[in-house]
Amino acid sequence: MFPEPAPIDRAALIAEARTWIGTPYRHQASAKGAGCDCLGLVRGLWRAFCGAEPEPLPAYGADWAETGGGEAFAAAGRRWLVEIDPGRAAPGDVLLLRWKDGAPAKHAGLLATASTLVHAYERVGVVESPLVPAWRRRIAHVFAFPGARPWQP
Repeated sequence: MFPEPAPIDRAALIAEARTWIGTPYRHQASAKGAGCDCLGLVRGLWRAFCGAEPEPLPAYGADWAETGGGEAFAAAGRRWLVEIDPGRAAPGDVLLLRWKDGAPAKHAGLLATASTLVHAYERVGVVESPLVPAWRRRIAHVFAFPGARPWQP
């Protein structure tokens, strides 16, 4: 179906994500230093390690997950990333989170360490923040980039 992906070093993936820190939050954007949202950060990492984005991105409003029905974010992840058990998440994996119980997942970030997440946060921008229990409870899906090598601490 798709060619075998090139190997991706997770440490390099995390280092690239950290170069986005300080990028301002901009809804629907994906430009390091200029602006991005949480999906834009993941899209930027995809471009850096996998090449051109695999599908066009439709316009989406702030309430896209609530009005669209289903788990659209997770479905897209399943098309292009490798889904893994949330209990096996490792640095370099993409986390999809729910804002509240029962809601679709609509926030994403990259697990940078066992206890930190790089993500674009509205009104804040791209930050590396502690993965506190309140965030951990919100993890709905975990994905690895295709070709991501196993984590080597």
